[in-house]
Amino acid sequence: MDMATVKMDAAGRLVVPRDLREALGVPEGGELRLTVQDGELRATTRLAALRRIRGELKGLATAGASLVDDLVAERRAEAARGLDEDQAPAPAPPKRSPRG
Repeated sequence: MDMATVKMDAAGRLVVPRDLREALGVPEGGELRLTVQDGELRATTRLAALRRIRGELKGLATAGASLVDDLVAERRAEAARGLDEDQAPAPAPPKRSPRG
């Protein structure tokens, strides 16, 4: 792992050395996401964060399953039973008092 010691200036800015920027694939003007974890400042690229999140979410879906097909089947079953449990019939219109 590459490591560098840098100093923070009075405005709180750090300069990330070129070799570390290149190792991360950060172009000039590129952005880093900074987090503090276990007392350490961590810099992550947007692409690395996306890959991590996709990896975490990957295990949630069953291989070969279609969440859209599951949702459509669920809605059709609900329609076949009638109203959804959380739906109530539309309220009756209010009665009007006679004008006189």
